[in-house]
Amino acid sequence: MDFLRPASWEEALAAKAEHPTAVPIAGGTDVMVEINFDHRRPEYLLDLNRVGELSDWEAGEESVRLGASVPYTKIMEHLRGELPGLALASHTVASPQIRNRGGVGGNLGTASPAGDAHPALLAAGAEVEAESVRGTRLIPIDEFYTGVKRNALAPDELIRAVHIKKADGPQQYSKVGTRNAMVIAVCAFGLALHPSTRTVRTGIGSAAPTPVRAKTAEEFLNAALEEGGFWDNGRIITPSVAKQFADLCAAACNPIDDVRGTASYRRHAVGIMARRTLTWTWESYRGGAAHTEGVA
Repeated sequence: MDFLRPASWEEALAAKAEHPTAVPIAGGTDVMVEINFDHRRPEYLLDLNRVGELSDWEAGEESVRLGASVPYTKIMEHLRGELPGLALASHTVASPQIRNRGGVGGNLGTASPAGDAHPALLAAGAEVEAESVRGTRLIPIDEFYTGVKRNALAPDELIRAVHIKKADGPQQYSKVGTRNAMVIAVCAFGLALHPSTRTVRTGIGSAAPTPVRAKTAEEFLNAALEEGGFWDNGRIITPSVAKQFADLCAAACNPIDDVRGTASYRRHAVGIMARRTLTWTWESYRGGAAHTEGVA
């Protein structure tokens, strides 16, 4: 196994173009586990740790451009207001040591359905900035996951950054694991309210071959909130609406039985998390918005 160590982003792109099978490594929290257990033996490792710009982020007027190697710890410390869903997800990642090393770019590159960042990115409507010597493109997060641990990157492309819209409403994230830390998700759920467009987006992790959105559930809830005037009157969402939303989220899953949990348990847990996160986010929205009626 050869080790490539580019000193700049341009050198990294040139190395990836010359060696398309090279596996990028920055935090190494996913790649090194696979190598240590001999699940993967790449011909080349492409070390990106000398490319400093990958650890930078920029908060614009409407969105945050998050470098691929920004560690989860920095997201928790500095971007909690702009990216609350991703900050909550970052809290659940492994241990402090892993959170100091791992970043969203690695999660996306590995594209494991159990990756902790994916539900939050789906709920927020992120875009992945991919680049090669041929140019740059933005891949909508909905189009990024193509199969089990597969993504939409071309062989010569690298992830440079993730573009995530600043939260314009409450966001939540919930994860089920077999213990409180250093655990792969049995399943996970992210939810984001977008009052500016009067829409709700979801993200489900570890309950299908890829991270997915519960689109039918979103469509149902968007219609129910609009028809009931909930965005304006701030009333409590009725239990029947919350239950139907939860049931539709559970139905969006296509899980498997494995050592961490059964398929039926995952569906059940996703439904519970969907109902709870909807309750939490809506209560936060009701408390933070100025309504003329219905505020407790």
